Amino acid sequence: MNRFRNSICALLALSMAACSGSKKETVATGDVELWLTTGDRTHLFEKVAGPLFADIEFKGPVIEVDTSVTYQTMDGFGYSLTGGSAYHINQKLDSATRSKLLHELFSTEGNSIGISYLRISIGASDLDDHVFSYNDLPKGQVDLKLEKFTLDEDRKNLIPVLKQILAIDPSIKIMGSPWSPPAWMKTNNSPKGGYLKPEYYSVYAAYLARYIQEMAKEGITIDAITLQNEPENPKNNPSLLMTAEQQAEFIRDHAGPLFRQQGIAARIVLFDHNCDHPEYPITVLNDPEARQYVDGSAFHLYLGEIEALTKVHDAHPDKNLYFTEQWTSPQGTFDGDLRWHVRNLVAGAPRNWSRVVLEWNLAADADFQPHTDQGGCTECLGALTIQDLSVTRNVAYYIIAHASKFVRPGSVRVQSNIVDDLYNVAYLTPSGKRVLVVVNDSDEEKRFAIAYKGKKAETILPAASVGTYVW
Repeated sequence: MNRFRNSICALLALSMAACSGSKKETVATGDVELWLTTGDRTHLFEKVAGPLFADIEFKGPVIEVDTSVTYQTMDGFGYSLTGGSAYHINQKLDSATRSKLLHELFSTEGNSIGISYLRISIGASDLDDHVFSYNDLPKGQVDLKLEKFTLDEDRKNLIPVLKQILAIDPSIKIMGSPWSPPAWMKTNNSPKGGYLKPEYYSVYAAYLARYIQEMAKEGITIDAITLQNEPENPKNNPSLLMTAEQQAEFIRDHAGPLFRQQGIAARIVLFDHNCDHPEYPITVLNDPEARQYVDGSAFHLYLGEIEALTKVHDAHPDKNLYFTEQWTSPQGTFDGDLRWHVRNLVAGAPRNWSRVVLEWNLAADADFQPHTDQGGCTECLGALTIQDLSVTRNVAYYIIAHASKFVRPGSVRVQSNIVDDLYNVAYLTPSGKRVLVVVNDSDEEKRFAIAYKGKKAETILPAASVGTYVW
């Protein structure tokens, strides 16, 4: 790291700027802010001396940013606020610590990271401490009019935490995703696996509409819903199988018309599963009746390649794309996960038309609890580890922070090129700032320049490190 500090000093000297010699320097020099996270954790989302745009010649790799070439508008960056996350935040922290943490996560002031988008589960996910829906009944009973529908499980922790978040940022967007309908609606009468019974398609559409309406009564606006988390995965607990043809029918004949009839503004988003099967959302969107109700498609990247999003975009360019989930494992390494996630998700997903980038679980404890039995994730590392009134920030915290703090909702992705293992993505923000997020996805330090409107700023990123440049 001394070599990195000395290199920065040399670059600043080129720009007639001073360098203090301290690796803890936190005041940006020149006209570019630089926020740095290094793979060796010497810098963790730290504001360091930034480069200066000038008329210089540069022989090395150059990232050219062109704000005249624009792409999609961004909705935001964030996490899934699972029931387990809400439990830890609501039950395991005292009020002062909880307030301080939520302001750090959701405010845009000071050293906060400005999370702007959340995904929550409709009913339990596999990271709740038990399985539930909003209409659980004794075996053999049904409730076609949803008279026993209740949000009481969410009122324990999720709704109180959401209300505290909304008090900090009333404009935050929230997406809901179901892991399973109530078991009585399913072919196997179980919360795990099985299919939705065709005779209950209309009842389940009403169940989802009712959820949005009841959350609205709590002061919580659901901006969008996916119709099923991982519809090709029956191994989670809870879970549901739903084919592309079934999803098209459910939208076309039930959820779409009902939402429109009831004036529900929440966007309907397809798929919510891996990048190995882009033909799934394309199949649904090829249905001319179903597609009229659909806003877009959501993806995870446990299988496939991130470029699958562009395949869907090219087939249906009028529909939006969302990246909604990716976990980090305690078996991974900080530098390895930092590189992979920023390259493929923070840079890769928007470069393939996604409006949103969400990591998976916001918070867990040191034992990766809670999770459901017989199908819950037993090694999902939270962005935060909450244990004994203390909060530890893990790699997913820094992955998202490098974008969420600066790329505010309404930012527009602009043209930038990828050179020499320097994967990146660029934006023009609503306030007129330019933001460039760069990961050095190599094992050696990279010296490069950023070119903008005829000037260049020379800079350095250590191996396996991420820099966010703002000017």
